[in-house]
Amino acid sequence: MPEQEEKKKIINRLKTIKGHIQGIENMVEAEKGCDEILVQIAAVKQSIHKVGLAIMEAHASECMLDDEKMDKGKVEEMIKMIFNYSK
Repeated sequence: MPEQEEKKKIINRLKTIKGHIQGIENMVEAEKGCDEILVQIAAVKQSIHKVGLAIMEAHASECMLDDEKMDKGKVEEMIKMIFNYSK
């Protein structure tokens, strides 16, 4: 898991995304145009993607760069995580 400062940034980003999703829900309830709603959904998708990248970066820094000797299992774990995230 990321260090405390990075963890705080990630949580703040997630809270922002939560608010953005609430805004999209309000748009649907107010029967806003599909084009407007889809633009906001695309923005949320991008925000979630960025949070995922931040988490992977923190994991790589914590688990790989801090180790004096990186074992094969950790490399395979990181590759699997990247592969699963990129689906």
